[in-house]
Amino acid sequence: MGLYITIQNNNLLMKVEYQAHMPIINFLYIFLLQMECPEETIIVDKDESITLIGINRPRQRNAMTYETAEKLSNALSAFEADATSPIAVLYGVGGTFSSGYDIQELEAQCDTGSLDFLLRHEGSVGPTRRHSKKPIVCGINGFCVASGLELALMCDLRVMEETAILGFFNRRFGVPSSDGGTARLSSMVGYSRALELMASGRRVQGKEALQIGLVNRLVATGTALGQAVNLAFCIAKFPQASLLRDRNCLYTNAYSRHGFRAAIQTEIMNTSKEVVTELKEGVKRFKKVDISPSKPDLGDVKEKPIPDWEREEIALENEAKKKT
Repeated sequence: MGLYITIQNNNLLMKVEYQAHMPIINFLYIFLLQMECPEETIIVDKDESITLIGINRPRQRNAMTYETAEKLSNALSAFEADATSPIAVLYGVGGTFSSGYDIQELEAQCDTGSLDFLLRHEGSVGPTRRHSKKPIVCGINGFCVASGLELALMCDLRVMEETAILGFFNRRFGVPSSDGGTARLSSMVGYSRALELMASGRRVQGKEALQIGLVNRLVATGTALGQAVNLAFCIAKFPQASLLRDRNCLYTNAYSRHGFRAAIQTEIMNTSKEVVTELKEGVKRFKKVDISPSKPDLGDVKEKPIPDWEREEIALENEAKKKT
């Protein structure tokens, strides 16, 4: 008969069976396997002034649960309130950035008819439904897909490893984008590309992501976090007040649009007196232009210079025509 030893670890009681014939090393191995320490799903650290925030659910490919999203929101809010840290780096632990919302939790919520992940105020995978008050650099490795990609789009800049994979894989399962993807993507890569990426749900690899502006830097495999930190240090060294002012202006111009009709109205109303004056001058200039086929003069077109030898050839040809 074995001896059951009760051990308390982090307020968690565990009962592990110890057999008399069992070597102590085997017992310790079994104890470690059975020990269920509460997992720190969000890790926060600092490298000098840079705040490092890691998603730490590697066994689930850093899929986000409601609780993990809440912890991430709290970590980012703490970073925003930290006057000693001008910029943060968001990354994934264990070879993957994030595979999106945890499918098991999503299934459980669907079975109960709950939509808590959609109704969460700041977003289902973090504070994706608002702009961060300070810059965030994202280090992308492994899979960065579905709402995990939306989480990366929330960041200001993205550093991607050359073997990483991006994509709206949620399209395959009928899960809608709910973390700012539809609001941000077209401003980054253009309407046509954004629609194609979302509609197809296909994978996007590093070279294409860099080419279309989905990421900012493409780095070697295994270096995303280090390179993201280097980029963060490059930004942190500048005066932050003017940097934040320019950043906020960019966000306003990129996202504070009011539709096609408003854009057309703005285009019309921005026609100044100077533009009208130039228009009138252009009309007068056009009326003076001889548009006959023999002289296609369209304004101040300079005559192409002809070298002396070509002028002599032309003169000889003209003389020959006269003789004939």
